[in-house]
Amino acid sequence: MRNASITRKTAETDITVMVDLDGTGAADMATGVGFFDHMLDQLARHSLIDMKVKAAGDLHVDDHHTVEDTGIALGRALAQAVGEKRGIARYGQCALPMDDALVTCALDLSGRPWLGWHLPFPAQRIGSFDTELVREFFQALSTHAGITLHVDLVRGVNSHHIAEAAFKAVARSLRVAIELDPRKGHAIPSTKGAL
Repeated sequence: MRNASITRKTAETDITVMVDLDGTGAADMATGVGFFDHMLDQLARHSLIDMKVKAAGDLHVDDHHTVEDTGIALGRALAQAVGEKRGIARYGQCALPMDDALVTCALDLSGRPWLGWHLPFPAQRIGSFDTELVREFFQALSTHAGITLHVDLVRGVNSHHIAEAAFKAVARSLRVAIELDPRKGHAIPSTKGAL
């Protein structure tokens, strides 16, 4: 079974994440940050990974700890669920259009975390959500899932569209990368024999 459950509890947050890589994209998000929940819904829906996220954080301070720690917990859950990565495609990429926005994503479930990021936002906030937190989430996700992740804005003028296109592009790329390739059987997709 390619699923995992992770709990992360600190003085700032208490987060539980459950994932099923072979799901249908079912999403149950409750972080207390409305826009972030909407983005996590997109991540689940378009990756076809069932995700449940329950977070209680110090939102009276700001959203930063909740968003970053959710990325950490989700990254750890993805790493645990994919296991040794036997039989997976490993790589995924997507060019995702959303109205004025076009965002590209390329990723490798390499075990070597790296975030290549070029996603400038025209606005500092989407509603009350700080757009800097989009990068913080993906930095935490890539680090703790062991993903080489490149996200780039080709064009865009609306910050909501840019953020949503980024989450959807990463989701579609993850969907491709975690798929089991029947031609590979149980082989690890690396000439090294390990990832």
